[in-house]
Amino acid sequence: MSIITIGQVAAAIIAITLVLLQDRSSAGAGGLFGGGGGGEFYQRRRGAEKIIFTATIVATAVLIILSILNLII
Repeated sequence: MSIITIGQVAAAIIAITLVLLQDRSSAGAGGLFGGGGGGEFYQRRRGAEKIIFTATIVATAVLIILSILNLII
C-alpha cells in the first residue's frame, strides 16, 4: 500500500466520523434545505459545531485531493 492510499483511508474515516458527529436536530427532508424550524434558511454555527463543520470540509477536501493524486501517480 502506498502512502497516498493510507492517507485516503484515514481521510475517509475522519470525514465519515465528522459527518456523523454533526447535529441532526433538523433531520428529515425539510432539514436538507434548512427547514429545521423558525422559518430561517441560514443558521449561524458557533463553538464546537463550527469546528466540526469546518473540519468536515477540510477532511473532504483532503480526501478529494488524495484521490486525484492517486489517479495521477
